[in-house]
Amino acid sequence: MDADFLIIGGGIAGVSASARLAPFGRVVLVEAETALAHHASGRSAALYEPRYGLPPVVGLSMASGEYFRAQPGVLSPRGLLVLGRADQAEEFAAEAKDLGVEGISVDEARAMVPILNPQTVAYAAWAEHAWDIDTDLLLQGFARVAKANGAEYRLGAKVTSIARIDGGWRVTAGGVEITGRLLINAAGAWVDEVAKLAGVTPIGFQPNRRSMARIPAPGGHDVSKWPMIFGCGETWYAKPDAGALIVSPAEEHPMEPHDAWADDMVLAEGLARYEEMVTEPVTRLITSWAGLRTFSPDRSLVIGRDPDEASFVWVAGQGGYGFQSSPAASQLVADLVLGRTPEIDEGLVAQLSPARFR
Repeated sequence: MDADFLIIGGGIAGVSASARLAPFGRVVLVEAETALAHHASGRSAALYEPRYGLPPVVGLSMASGEYFRAQPGVLSPRGLLVLGRADQAEEFAAEAKDLGVEGISVDEARAMVPILNPQTVAYAAWAEHAWDIDTDLLLQGFARVAKANGAEYRLGAKVTSIARIDGGWRVTAGGVEITGRLLINAAGAWVDEVAKLAGVTPIGFQPNRRSMARIPAPGGHDVSKWPMIFGCGETWYAKPDAGALIVSPAEEHPMEPHDAWADDMVLAEGLARYEEMVTEPVTRLITSWAGLRTFSPDRSLVIGRDPDEASFVWVAGQGGYGFQSSPAASQLVADLVLGRTPEIDEGLVAQLSPARFR
């Protein structure tokens, strides 16, 4: 066999898994693009907010905190501000409770973000427990560990066929055949396509487009210390980025797996929702882009051996939580593959298992 662990997918899921597994066997990772993190991983909002998401997602994100704090420079303070209109009182209260943010006055919120419109912002809540993730530093850190332990990355190697063989798998990627004992499916939006090629029952993952626009700093303000801002109900969000502001309509539009791009109309609608809550209009875009956030049928990650084919391992359905959950998710992959007792609670392991769909 060329590899003990043959990983398909060079996003954060595949790269972090390669780092965890490389000390314990030969790792070959194949990626269709010519660079790592080309798709969803390269288009992330890059926020570590461990209370964000469904309970299984929160469990993984919370379990990732120790790893993040041990990596110099990966996290930097950002904070989280949630805003609501006068007609959103109940929804705002429920969301604030779920996110663990504390109510503050509109004046206090405007002290943080001076462009907030006091005529439309009726409710505000804030917490410091949100951090920027230096996604490139995190990804490259995992890659360095993997390569230092002998992992091989093959980029520009699109998978075209997968066959079961005695003792493992044969994958054709980039026109070259590679064999591996275990096949680890970390292919992002394409995970069900990989399963079909392998003759494994798909789970029913749905990629959803999310668009983003980078706009100039509103009103010429220094936005570097502004928090991440969520509109109530996650109908839009904004985040400082390299002296500018990223604004997203936070849409979830079902798509087939592809190299996504932003929809101009959707962006315009999202920017209008953002503009409703601020005093500075959007006069131009610096750039725009989109990514696919891929969810399982119950919207939680899927991590573990396939119940019908134990040598096929799912690392899938990261949705918008791939980076913030990656330390604990990749550790769980290694624990399950190597036959160790997982570090996280067994109840959480069950909630993430692919067996829940069979």
